[in-house]
Amino acid sequence: MHAVMPKILVLCTGNSCRSIMAEAIINAYTNFKAKSAGTKPKNRVHPYAKKVLKEKGIWKESYYSKDISEVIKEEFELVITVCNSAKESCPVFPKKTKTLHIPFEDPDGKDYSFFIKTFEEIKTILLPKITEYLKN
Repeated sequence: MHAVMPKILVLCTGNSCRSIMAEAIINAYTNFKAKSAGTKPKNRVHPYAKKVLKEKGIWKESYYSKDISEVIKEEFELVITVCNSAKESCPVFPKKTKTLHIPFEDPDGKDYSFFIKTFEEIKTILLPKITEYLKN
């Protein structure tokens, strides 16, 4: 019998590239349930981020750019900030929530190969850290 799977929030500024990719990667490759949000969302998923996720077979139409206010009342076991700006403006959640800061360079404005590189970095760096962190 499984315990309830931990819920993770991935927080970024624009919620159009890194946090959306991290949300999809966590949902596809772990037993955790992830959502993402932005402190100043761009209200769109970057076309290259969507393209990478589609090519990897893990894109879902339910992924969209959203403001932190949409998820602030939900309970998360872990909040991960993937950019320095989001770390500085990370809101205080109602319950005592674990936080983890793992920054990735913003691929926005760069060519498609950088999005692939960002996807691989998130997968190889973020996933082991989450698993290790939630064990403690």
